[in-house]
Amino acid sequence: VQQLKEYDGKKLVSITKEGLQLPEDEESKKKFEEDKATYEGLCKAMKDILDKKVEKVVVSNRLVSSPCCIVTSQYGWSANMERIMKAQALKDSSTMGYMAAKKHLEVNPDHSIIKALKDKVDVDKNDKSVKDLVLLMYETALLASGFSLEEPAVHANRINRMIKLGLGIDEEEMPAPEGEASTEDMPPLEGEDDDASRMEEVD
Repeated sequence: VQQLKEYDGKKLVSITKEGLQLPEDEESKKKFEEDKATYEGLCKAMKDILDKKVEKVVVSNRLVSSPCCIVTSQYGWSANMERIMKAQALKDSSTMGYMAAKKHLEVNPDHSIIKALKDKVDVDKNDKSVKDLVLLMYETALLASGFSLEEPAVHANRINRMIKLGLGIDEEEMPAPEGEASTEDMPPLEGEDDDASRMEEVD
């Protein structure tokens, strides 16, 4: 679609790019403008948290069931193109960094997660859980939109933290993993003292 702009007299548009315009009546347009004003504070807080990971955070009118999605700028790389470029042996790191940052995060103003997150940000935008939630949503949106994660292990840790939170598990109460016994409790190896004395004799 990036190369083929028109087919059989009809203009083709990529729905993964910014600037998608859907048919709307006056009532829908008015609601969209109101949503943009209502969620302006949340979008700014999310942009501050994500920083250079995205170019901007905006309210979406294309989402129905998802809380957010990643779209690329008009001339940015698609998810598939980014995967191809990352796989190149002689890739240019400067170009990679510049083009990879051409992502926009669009949030769904009608989704319960976004509404609850807005309430949380209104109370305290510096809340640590807000940062965790925003980053988790961003990484989940990346995966759902076909992009790959730079640090999958970090994403997995965030998921695990959220699971613990949901189960009411305190981090400090977590038992040590099996097979990781303390070295203080471990018995000495057989013949360890004999080996040590023999070494001293050699010296």
